Amino acid sequence: MNSHRILDHPVLGKLTIEKEIPFTFDGKKYTGYEGDTIASALLAQGIRTLRVHEESGSPRGIYCNIGHCFECRVTVDGTPGIRACLTELNPDMIIESGKQQFSPFKSTENQDDLPRTYAEFEKQLKGEKEDEPDV
Repeated sequence: MNSHRILDHPVLGKLTIEKEIPFTFDGKKYTGYEGDTIASALLAQGIRTLRVHEESGSPRGIYCNIGHCFECRVTVDGTPGIRACLTELNPDMIIESGKQQFSPFKSTENQDDLPRTYAEFEKQLKGEKEDEPDV
């Protein structure tokens, strides 16, 4: 048993630990307990970061713990977007944290060169056509 799990809560009382459940998170083997959610099992192991922001790479973890915010999304047995705070831990689950993703829509051009209005776009388009040689 690890030291991050609350075994005797001042309001809820003593935790009754029943059956151990093995699972894997990002390639490492861990043990949770029957009745744990994925989030509670990971939190008990001292794991706070469940994913990173898809674009910026900043760490994300448990925020609301009631399924509203979607910050705790993980991939479970190959299915992405599973909310760790709502999903009960099952034996031999393979859980993967969310990784930073390539953004195909992110502009690599200088933002100052892009037109801000349709009129600027037309002007830029006409300017490019004027520069093209006649064939």
